[in-house]
Amino acid sequence: MIDNTHPNMHSTVNELGKTVTQIIHFSGGNKRTYHRVLTDSIKQGQFTKFKLENGTMLMINDCNVDCIEIFPE
Repeated sequence: MIDNTHPNMHSTVNELGKTVTQIIHFSGGNKRTYHRVLTDSIKQGQFTKFKLENGTMLMINDCNVDCIEIFPE
């Protein structure tokens, strides 16, 4: 049953578990790998924000990203 009064605003990445590895492919051809990304910390907007298990917070400008590969840990 769909709850239209309280939509789930969490990232679909949550379905992969508590932590994931993300490989972010940037428009200029660079790519960065981030391990132990806390899936419940991912917030999307102009900048996608997320935290790593060690407490580090990252902010990624979505305009500079071509794709993101995500793997469960």
